Amino acid sequence: MVMRGLKLLILFLFFCYSTQIYAQQSADSGKKMEWFAYAKLGIFIHWGIYAVNGISESWSFYNNYINHDAYMKQLNGFNASNYKPQDWVSLIEESGAKYAVITTKHHDGVSLWDSKAPKATTTIKNSAAKQDLITPFVTELKKAGLKTGLYFSLPDWSHPDYDVFTRERKRYDSKKEPQKWNTYLNYYQDQLKELSTLYNPDLLWFDGDWEHTAAEWQTDKVRNLLKTKNPNIIINSRLDQHGDYETPEQGVPVIKPVSPYWELCYTMNDSWGYQPYDKKYKSANMIIRTLVDCISMGGNLLLDIGPKADGTIADEQIAILKNLGRWTNKHAEAIYGTQSGLESGHFNGKTALSKDKKTLFLYLDYKDNTGVIVSGLRSKIAGLSVIGYQGKINYKPIENDDYLIEIPDAAYDQEVTVVALKFNEPLNTDKTLGTPIDYTSLLSAKTKYTATFKLKKLSFDLNKGINLFNNRELSADGLNFKPGIKPLDIEVKDWIVKNAEVLYKTTEGIPAGHYQGNTVLSADKQTLYLFVEGTPTGPITIKGLTNNISRIRVVGEGTMLGHEVYNKLYWSKIPGIVYISIPKDKLDKELTVLAILLDGPIKLYRDKVGAIESNL
Repeated sequence: MVMRGLKLLILFLFFCYSTQIYAQQSADSGKKMEWFAYAKLGIFIHWGIYAVNGISESWSFYNNYINHDAYMKQLNGFNASNYKPQDWVSLIEESGAKYAVITTKHHDGVSLWDSKAPKATTTIKNSAAKQDLITPFVTELKKAGLKTGLYFSLPDWSHPDYDVFTRERKRYDSKKEPQKWNTYLNYYQDQLKELSTLYNPDLLWFDGDWEHTAAEWQTDKVRNLLKTKNPNIIINSRLDQHGDYETPEQGVPVIKPVSPYWELCYTMNDSWGYQPYDKKYKSANMIIRTLVDCISMGGNLLLDIGPKADGTIADEQIAILKNLGRWTNKHAEAIYGTQSGLESGHFNGKTALSKDKKTLFLYLDYKDNTGVIVSGLRSKIAGLSVIGYQGKINYKPIENDDYLIEIPDAAYDQEVTVVALKFNEPLNTDKTLGTPIDYTSLLSAKTKYTATFKLKKLSFDLNKGINLFNNRELSADGLNFKPGIKPLDIEVKDWIVKNAEVLYKTTEGIPAGHYQGNTVLSADKQTLYLFVEGTPTGPITIKGLTNNISRIRVVGEGTMLGHEVYNKLYWSKIPGIVYISIPKDKLDKELTVLAILLDGPIKLYRDKVGAIESNL
């Protein structure tokens, strides 16, 4: 019994020690991630010889779009003759970014620093630039107080000791020639030692781990190597699908990632590196709203630029960064250090919370003269303002824990307006979000609420599958509708007649995350109806829609609208983002509805976010 008691005591002490160590490790991890969680915005820089001909970085020869010799001839045109790293850093600062990640070496194996590793191809030895391009940039970054991130490709398709050459060709079988493989391991690890020693980066952005297993890459050894120099170095999840944070690519997550830290890497057009004929640039409005989307889910946006071969940055990219900077400078308090916001249903738009949860930020990418509604706030509002506006903002309780906020025209931002609600305690919310509106309250003129408010409530209920008109005599075209209510709210009645198809045998809408407002579906699930509040500042968006769109029209108007899809990668199963622009003269004064006819019953993509990288 004594021995058994001693064993139990030892086990108990070991458990306490292990728990303490784990708690300490978690605390240490949280501490090193503080700057990353605070930053919210970083700038990705894809610069390499692929800018010379404006072709796909590395993948163009891997996929045999151009042979390797022709690809590497771009070294002769990569001159960096107008490279001004101080100007780059000034522009990054102006954008509002708190860190930058630059490609030190892509899969093509061209090292942009003076690497001494055996058989390394470098810009100082092999390119027309004849210079180390990383050192002056990192020097300027650190001088500006910005965090340093270095992108590093694990594979090197040009190195003679690496096994993979192109999609169709391998140099050797690494399992049959382990000595040659070990030579390559020493090579790439020597390069990482150089980068670690020369630059002491805050973050290492790995890429390309899919060609070998974690054991083959010796990832544990690599981690220890990097942490020896900097115990607080942050490593992304592309070393072996494990890391300090997740790195979704191009596709803005539909639902909040599970990881507490994540970063969306995202292009301004469809290209990472500079491609002169890729003119499909997103507008500043679209980029700002993408940043807001990331902020609302507690993540970061890593926005890419692709400098030209001479080191200058395209005018389109400069303009986007400057416009982004205007917005981030104005709204700093609603960006840096925030955390993810409220669940859907509380507000028609994105939200975020301050670190202490005593400030709620509402992001409006639309203008609404009838007032905006925020619902389910159990905590009492201690103060309310529009960031960047000095005037008074009126608000009033309307029912239960709901508030109506009236925003003057002068207070609206041209892209995204931010309302800050202050509380004396961490915000407490009510998840029930009120009771459904009844038929009489909706149509009666005796209620204290405006037509717009009641119709917004109706759309919220419809989104949840509560349809007041299922057992009413309302035809699909709305003709001969007789409400049977006196006195009648004519504005509501007219809206119902105009938008009758949205009420006729429709079912609950799509899950939250795909569209920021309310939705319903037709009985056959092939028509998606979107409720659009106010006047959007830019095109409205749908995420994760797998279907093709057959047509889009304004309900009650019949007007046909076009759409554009951005960031649909041919090699990825993740759908692109659908953008729909609505002419202002087609907006309904109460509540606009769009009908999206799909090529079949609706299909949505809602998979878990993770690191994705494959251009096969």
